[in-house]
Amino acid sequence: MRRSTIRLITVLAATGLGAGLVTGCSTKNQVPSIGYAVDATVASYNGGSTLGATSGAAAVFGRVLTGFFYTGPDGQQVADTDAGTAKEVPGETQTVQYRLNPDGVYSDGVATSCDDLVLAWSARSGRFTRPGDRAQAPLFDAASTDGYDDIERVDCQPGSKDATVVFRPGRHYLPWRTLFTAAELMPAHVVAQAVGVPNVVDALQSGDGAVIGRIADFWNSGWTMAPGELDLTKFPSSGPYRVESFSATDGLVLVINEKWWGSAPQTSRIVVWPKGTDYAAKAEENALGVVDLGAGSVTDLSLAGFDEQTVPGRGVEQLVLGTAGVFARVETRRAFAQCVPRQALFDTLGKAGEVPPRGLGSGTLNSRLVQQDSLYYGAVSGSGDRYRGTDIPGATATLASAGTAQPTIRIGYRTPDARRAKTVAMIAESCRGAGITVVDAGAPDFTPTTLGAGAVDAVLGSTAAVPGPAGSATGVAAFAALRAGNGLDAGGFGNARYDAITDQLAGETDSTATLNLLTEAENLLWAQLPSIPLFATPRTIAFGSGMQNGIPGPTQAGTGWNMDRWVLQR
Repeated sequence: MRRSTIRLITVLAATGLGAGLVTGCSTKNQVPSIGYAVDATVASYNGGSTLGATSGAAAVFGRVLTGFFYTGPDGQQVADTDAGTAKEVPGETQTVQYRLNPDGVYSDGVATSCDDLVLAWSARSGRFTRPGDRAQAPLFDAASTDGYDDIERVDCQPGSKDATVVFRPGRHYLPWRTLFTAAELMPAHVVAQAVGVPNVVDALQSGDGAVIGRIADFWNSGWTMAPGELDLTKFPSSGPYRVESFSATDGLVLVINEKWWGSAPQTSRIVVWPKGTDYAAKAEENALGVVDLGAGSVTDLSLAGFDEQTVPGRGVEQLVLGTAGVFARVETRRAFAQCVPRQALFDTLGKAGEVPPRGLGSGTLNSRLVQQDSLYYGAVSGSGDRYRGTDIPGATATLASAGTAQPTIRIGYRTPDARRAKTVAMIAESCRGAGITVVDAGAPDFTPTTLGAGAVDAVLGSTAAVPGPAGSATGVAAFAALRAGNGLDAGGFGNARYDAITDQLAGETDSTATLNLLTEAENLLWAQLPSIPLFATPRTIAFGSGMQNGIPGPTQAGTGWNMDRWVLQR
């Protein structure tokens, strides 16, 4: 296959010419710059927060903020020994010993320390709630507490490279490698400086509600990002790249972190073009070297000459339904599921390649929790067959039994997205026959939290309602997105039995018990319908001319999972 040409960008500080360039460099310097098109939205540096997780921080900052593990191209957790080492310690109580790399230092010169782990655990454990709130609303807006709420304590001397994480007696969290990971292990010293305390370890243990409240406020919003001027002192890097600038015209510019102690990146600059970019124009300008977008989401995008493939992602394309408003009654949710043309949607929009790898993307997806290449999938997914095709008479009868006459359902998603616009249009056409009006409520500034605010009735997105790269082999986000109280639970679903099942699954080692629990969970979810799975989210991934070491990553970490190994051959 022919390949397109990736431009070698000449950095001209005086004239500002070139795609994704950075000012302040000598006009004599020629800097090979790789443009990375990815439909993450870049809203927060903090991948552990609700905003960071739902905007796709892991797909952008995985090689900027390192952790003990990262998500590999098949969705598996991979140890990052450059960041440090983690190992379970034998014993009756689950204990994990973490040791940060002795050479580890942030780009601002401050050493990495176990303070970062204490901050992550404190923010995501759910242990801090708003004073006087009878509902015990969490102080930290964490994407999920899964795993972190099983930790009893983190033993850490402020500034030390060592931490011992001890889980609660009787709890064993099998996917512990999903804790303290890339894009989620945040610089605690930045918080300490912002709040005005010597270190966060002592501050979080002090019991001083006012100080802890300020720490939470910064963790929640201090790392938000929008195109324009950034206070870079808040965004130090612990990885091979650091943030240099972010603007609507020049994209998010990542450059080599001079303090990085591991193998140096093989390309000095990556220009990330997030959701909202005119990708077709960038492709025409030869400003893209790597493309990782939802298949069919961009109209008029010419990738002629790229090495291009469309593959099923680890994310689950789905409709997340509200549990209030028009969908307050489960009968209305069931009627809607009966008129959603799931099979037709897969046939028209969900197929990814002639022979999908690993069994993914081979048909409509009948599970939110188990992927099609899992040994458990066939046994646990049968409940979804009742909603495979459309049943307009059934939907009409179900609505009548609910006493709901001709409801209007607003479906929100992040625009522009041609495939999701077609999805909504097909649903609207199908459901019209049942007296259900479907409104396209997509918007360029849409976020999943809009659902909880009542501005829409459903969200169309991938796993955890994420608009871009999503999903992993462990499925932690998929489970967390339906647990009561989690930030990822956009629809406000709450079911005590579901929560108990997921708690048990997190520590279950017996395959028969796992199968039974997964089956019960899926049966419960198909009965309650907090979401409607459609198919494995298809991703179009392409590499341009001169690109080497590009490996597709149709997961939450995106194809940028190894961007520091990318090589641009001129």
